Amino acid sequence: MFDLLIRNATLPDGRRGVDIAVTGGRVAAVEPGIAAAAAEVIDAGGLLVTPPFVDPHFHMDATLSLGLPRMNVSGTLLEGIALWGELRPLLTREALVERAMRYCDLAVTQGLLAIRTHVDTSDPRLVTVEAMLEVQDRVRDYIDLQIVAFPQDGYFRAPDGEASFARALDMGANIVGGIPHFERTMDEGRLSVEALCRIAADRGLPVDMHCDETDDPLSRHVETLAAQTVRFGLQGRVAGSHLTSMHSMDNYYVSKLIPLMAEAGMHVIPNPLINIMLQGRHDTYPRRRGMTRVKELMAAGLNVAFGHDCVMDPWYSMGSGDMLEVGHMAIHVAQMAGIDEKARIFDALTVNSARAMGLEGYGIARGCKADLVLLQARDPVEALRLKPVRLAVVKAGRVIARTAPRIGQLSLPGRPGTVDGATYAPGG
Repeated sequence: MFDLLIRNATLPDGRRGVDIAVTGGRVAAVEPGIAAAAAEVIDAGGLLVTPPFVDPHFHMDATLSLGLPRMNVSGTLLEGIALWGELRPLLTREALVERAMRYCDLAVTQGLLAIRTHVDTSDPRLVTVEAMLEVQDRVRDYIDLQIVAFPQDGYFRAPDGEASFARALDMGANIVGGIPHFERTMDEGRLSVEALCRIAADRGLPVDMHCDETDDPLSRHVETLAAQTVRFGLQGRVAGSHLTSMHSMDNYYVSKLIPLMAEAGMHVIPNPLINIMLQGRHDTYPRRRGMTRVKELMAAGLNVAFGHDCVMDPWYSMGSGDMLEVGHMAIHVAQMAGIDEKARIFDALTVNSARAMGLEGYGIARGCKADLVLLQARDPVEALRLKPVRLAVVKAGRVIARTAPRIGQLSLPGRPGTVDGATYAPGG
């Protein structure tokens, strides 16, 4: 007998009428018409079952802090950084944990079961790191939470920044972050990339660096990051997040840059919601879109994964923990409206992000972890359009969240009594 059997599912790769059997927290079989009993049976009814959503770029230490100590009136990146600087001395471990746990509750209902959070190390108290390590321990049974040591005020620029950063790694943060474009000079930014990659190599850690989150086409630290990745043998272990200056670079330079990034085996993590909100703020018209060159990077074979980045914090007053909202925005901003392009967007929320985070056992195949999400949609394209309800969220073969389907009630003569958005498609 299986622990769980999901019948008549549609999978992201297009297979339909598939059953998924689970035992011992792992997928035991994926095939049509499995004739066996199970402790629990879920009839997917032809709807989409996907591996869980993955957010490879988030700031959980800041989440749900909107309005503390005041609102970001301008809505800009720089005022957000200034606001965080005002809030940081007031932070307590208890408040940080409480907000993060509330966000994790929301994430589970959205089928978001893996998150990489950048945690500010610029305050020597390191209360942010202490709090996120506690959260990591508390949610480990249902969320894979990775912690990046992130020198928000600059590795060299922040007082005692280098020492605080090292202590954060010693405490248990196990990914090396950075923000070279926020150092005092371009040269110090270059030196910070080199120093941080050296630390990662010496400690055997991955790298995930905020890189060139600016409209300045001369902010080219990603080139340095690619070079240092190769120099220190970090290929496949380095992610460049944001990379928004690439939307302003000239095409000739980019034609040289992207092959260097591909040679380094870099992961690329744009953040469509916040990139489109914060970039291009100095433009009148034409106004730049603010997101990096997603199509070109994908075409070159780089692993592109999308992050949510922020939810209701000093930088972004919106957000819902829904990675499909991120993908929905990416379709529009990157102008990727084709069916195959939308499928690649869905991958950037799931398998690509899992690859960027190095998640073990991710997917829907025999032997994979039985982490699954049933959506009120018939395929990935429809899911991106509707941002549908997660009818069931499964972790290690156990249903940990359920949401009732979204069904509209109608009272119109001669028309149906209900409307299910998942049934409304061209021609039917």
